Amino acid sequence: MKVWIPQPLLSYTGRQTEVEAQGASLDEVLRDLDRQFPGIRFRIVNEQDQLRRHVKFFVNREQVRSLEAPIGAGDEIHIFQSLSGG
Repeated sequence: MKVWIPQPLLSYTGRQTEVEAQGASLDEVLRDLDRQFPGIRFRIVNEQDQLRRHVKFFVNREQVRSLEAPIGAGDEIHIFQSLSGG
């Protein structure tokens, strides 16, 4: 499936904005991404194994809020990361 990577995470993917990943749940997809691009999962999932508050996921344009969210082989995942600062 296609996974769209936000600007703040492009350093992990070699500047690729779109990558391929496998998995039947969001957690499995993120683990596959981390296998391909070490360290990317830690920027998305915290130490309590929960999605970080500033990261949003959309599967086929619908927001998902759980690592257990089911993912299909033909789905597209968009990752959005909030920016902060002053």
